[in-house]
Amino acid sequence: MAADPSLYINRELSWLEFNARVLHEAFDDRNRLLERLKFLAIFSTNLDEFYMVRVAGLRRQVAAGVVQTPPDGMTPQGQLEAIQERVESLLARARYCLHDLLLPALEREGGIRLVTIGELTQEESRTVAEFFETHVFPVLTPLAVDPGHPFPYISNLSLSLAVELFDPESGVERFARVKVPKSLPRWVRFGREREFIPLEDVIGANLGSLFPGMEVRGYYAFRVSRYSDLELPNFDENDDLLEMIEEQVFQRRFAEVVRVEVQDDMPASLRGLLVDELRDDQPSEMPLTEADFVEVGPLLELGDLMSLATLDMPELRDPPLQPHTPPELRDPTRSIFDAIRERDILVHHPFDAFSSTVEQFISCAAVDDDVLAIKMTLYRTSGDTAIVRALTEAANNGKQVAVLIELQARFDEANNINFARTLESVGVHVAYGLAGLKTHTKTALVVRREADEIRRYAHISSGNYNSKTARLYTDIGLFSSTSAIGADLTDLFNALTGFSRQSIYRKLLVAPANMRMRFRELIERETACARAGQPAAIIAKMNALVDAELIEALYEASQAGVEIDLLVRGICCLRPGVPGVSERIRVRSIIGRFLEHSRIFFFANGGKGKFYFGSADWMPRNFDRRVEAVIPVEDPRLQTRLHSLLMLYLADNRQAWELAADGSYTQRRPDGEQEIASHELLIGDPWGLRSGVLASDIATTESTEAGTPSMIEADFTPDAEELADDQSALPSSSS
Repeated sequence: MAADPSLYINRELSWLEFNARVLHEAFDDRNRLLERLKFLAIFSTNLDEFYMVRVAGLRRQVAAGVVQTPPDGMTPQGQLEAIQERVESLLARARYCLHDLLLPALEREGGIRLVTIGELTQEESRTVAEFFETHVFPVLTPLAVDPGHPFPYISNLSLSLAVELFDPESGVERFARVKVPKSLPRWVRFGREREFIPLEDVIGANLGSLFPGMEVRGYYAFRVSRYSDLELPNFDENDDLLEMIEEQVFQRRFAEVVRVEVQDDMPASLRGLLVDELRDDQPSEMPLTEADFVEVGPLLELGDLMSLATLDMPELRDPPLQPHTPPELRDPTRSIFDAIRERDILVHHPFDAFSSTVEQFISCAAVDDDVLAIKMTLYRTSGDTAIVRALTEAANNGKQVAVLIELQARFDEANNINFARTLESVGVHVAYGLAGLKTHTKTALVVRREADEIRRYAHISSGNYNSKTARLYTDIGLFSSTSAIGADLTDLFNALTGFSRQSIYRKLLVAPANMRMRFRELIERETACARAGQPAAIIAKMNALVDAELIEALYEASQAGVEIDLLVRGICCLRPGVPGVSERIRVRSIIGRFLEHSRIFFFANGGKGKFYFGSADWMPRNFDRRVEAVIPVEDPRLQTRLHSLLMLYLADNRQAWELAADGSYTQRRPDGEQEIASHELLIGDPWGLRSGVLASDIATTESTEAGTPSMIEADFTPDAEELADDQSALPSSSS
């Protein structure tokens, strides 16, 4: 089975379908207008990263003559050709969405316009000219291209103007490049409320100031994308990883170009010149061709639309989220450590406040006289955060503070290098992880001296210690003082900072030590339960499902009778609904206001359901090349919450998409039934306990839509008393 390519969806094409679902949100008129603009900006920035990493990697494989193929059997060249075809159709949709739908609607409903220089009055033109002379002209550096001036370096993702000039004295045509500075606002105000001129047009209208005595015959915007992944050579304990990554971050500025975006009306002669000049800096085995030029319409760098999407116009945006403090942590007179010691606490961000849970945990530890040590992993963090300040304060207070900072967090390398140096300067012990592995786990450990013992308090999460993304990403976190969990985290931190080769853990599933094996065993246990006539079901929620070994195990489980529901936000290489192979597997993707980021796993286990959550997707990189941690949730009260949350996601008929066997997705919509939008229902009700979504409701829906028995019938069913207790603890909608 595993050798049959027809049973696998190509990873890269699956990712493009994810981005197509993001783009669809910009079309969906059920979303508010500025939210639709936001999704269009996200679609654009997503595509940038895709080219810089995935497409660039495939180009390098082609250049290296790689013949090995992924499980779907597509060659690197075949993938590039399929990507180009799909991207062309997506970009055409994006252009239509912006210029034919969103901009007219924004003007009509909000008075928001992008205007041209020709539409300005004389007074407005003077205002723009003054802005140019005062704020823009001093920043610009026009770069000529001729035998005495070589073609300038074009930085990654920078917006540039290719300027056609004519020298009336010599009668020679000239070419110059002007970089549109990122240090200035992209959308320039000129006096009319909510109306803007693109900065490149302001520059273009004033090019005469940059090239006096020359005739400006035209200017056209273009933008390049360069390979931007890190490629670290093998290193050992004697190498300076910090220095090595700093050098790699610097060197990738000069990596090969993988895409050139141009305006539709750029003349062929100018495109040819760009091809010739950019080609000179390319490796010979990866030449730049016309095929690498992408026409994106009159407006480039749509990611900058995000600043318009955040305009202060409440009527065109989602109502602001007001996260709550969980009931267990609301008593201001009670120590957070007392609350955790009483029982484990489960939190769901962004609906539960990050500030009054995670940041409070670290901040309290920093000033608590009884706290002896704090240990943390930082994969991505944000600015001068409360957590970084608390760690600094803890070190100043004489506590033992050890932080594992992942320097290889893609596109956050420079930020993390700065954080590492800042923390080291105040006495924090900073480690950079294990050779050949990224540390992706999100864990914190506080060691506290109490009456007659040393107690460890743990926090394990699916999300980063990042206050910004904690307002946008859905993530699960657990606070616990359970001794086994504390001991496991101690062993894990010793492995990260020392020379330990720990491979056995009491509770945690840890990659690369035991996670792949344990997940395989859990799937195989469901297979055995199904064959024995016992309750057998799997619900797995993650960002991506790529690992061929686990996909094969899921196929085998389906054939044995296990009912499987997968909630996979992005890439899914498994084909559901294939006769005789995956008929009992259903795949959904939730795309909405918040970025689904939590990873949750349920196994029916013969009627004794097991719940897990943590940092890992089911991908080879997570199992084999990253340090990850997944934890079991054993408290029945907390299992009730996770069960309710999974049921809500499975019932979603507003933000959910269903994957078909051919790789296509169809958005679920209410058909004469109540609309169930999971993200909206979770606001003020972080676990969906008041949503009214019951297991029996899901079972009826499943059997009606799919014609097959639902796995929910064999699912974990929460005790009614536990459910009532949890509901009574929820904040009211007005709290």
